[in-house]
Amino acid sequence: MTNIAEFVGLDVHKDTIAIAYCEGGPLAEPVQVGPISSDIQRVIKALDKIGPRASLRVCYEAGPTGYGLCRALLSAGIECIVVAPGKVPKDPGRRVKTDERDARDLARLLRSGYLHGITLPDAAREALRDLVRAREDVLRDLRRARQRLKSMLLRHDRKWSGKSSWTVKFREWVRSQKFPAEADDIVLKHYLDEVEHLEMVRDHLGEQVERLVPTLGEDVLFRSLQALRGVSNIVAATVVTEIGDLTRFASAGRFMSYLGLVPSEHSSGSRKWRGPITKAGNGHVRRVMVEAAWAGRLRPSRSLKLLRRQEGLDPAIVDIAWKAQQRLHKRYVRLRGRGLPQNTVIIALARELAGFIWAVGQAAAQRPAA
Repeated sequence: MTNIAEFVGLDVHKDTIAIAYCEGGPLAEPVQVGPISSDIQRVIKALDKIGPRASLRVCYEAGPTGYGLCRALLSAGIECIVVAPGKVPKDPGRRVKTDERDARDLARLLRSGYLHGITLPDAAREALRDLVRAREDVLRDLRRARQRLKSMLLRHDRKWSGKSSWTVKFREWVRSQKFPAEADDIVLKHYLDEVEHLEMVRDHLGEQVERLVPTLGEDVLFRSLQALRGVSNIVAATVVTEIGDLTRFASAGRFMSYLGLVPSEHSSGSRKWRGPITKAGNGHVRRVMVEAAWAGRLRPSRSLKLLRRQEGLDPAIVDIAWKAQQRLHKRYVRLRGRGLPQNTVIIALARELAGFIWAVGQAAAQRPAA
């Protein structure tokens, strides 16, 4: 086993990287090296001057520069991890923050064993994750575009009397609206065209996600997750691309905690207080968990669409999906009967659903790909 002689912290930015390292001893002060250019070859040369590659352990915080640097260092034989910024301890009393200090802090924390790397996705998974996130961005833009259109109509006292918006009848009603000023007609048409364009892009990206996600080699997990009611192909794709192997979580509780769906807690002595969910971890998966949990309001049933999604799956997975329907609906009825707000109940269902998704992941991992 190789002894780690130097612990290196990198504060990575677009154009520069600050480098600092600590010797293995607990009392050794960090040594400042950078900043240097963010060119990968220059970074490797600077690390070679610190010590032999086999004796280095390097870390940096995840950020907009991605994982390219980490992959390059690993390919060069240098051990490197990427840490989540939210998991890096901060000094609450500090009033001076510089790149050099950040690099020194990372080196100290790495030497102390406080930092643990995230699971690094491979290039294919990262590319598909970007595709799923691009669709999520389009959905956000679509919500804003729809709100702009409805706000304009409301400003002119044009109120839709139907129960549901964005149906065929609603769109026909929007197109029938005429204003005294030609400029308002132009604006309304622009807003409606923008909504329909974003809907087309959303559908196109959704089709590409469904087509490409199975190419990751995790088709069994992708199909198995869709056995759960409320877990559409987009929800399943988000879990597969953002999380990947669910067996890396030792328990369902750890998976729930990773998604930030567990209650926050502030306890001291005999006093215990639990607050809202922590919202730590992966927000993309947490969002789709909440979206899928709304299906828990419905009575347990096996629709034709759901049965088609469950065709060819392991009976154990189908059984988990049926138990999920029963438990989520029962919990919804019980919590609503206690007078809890519906949004609070849905968050509770999302936490339960995450546990069933973890269980499906364990079962899917035991079944070889077809």
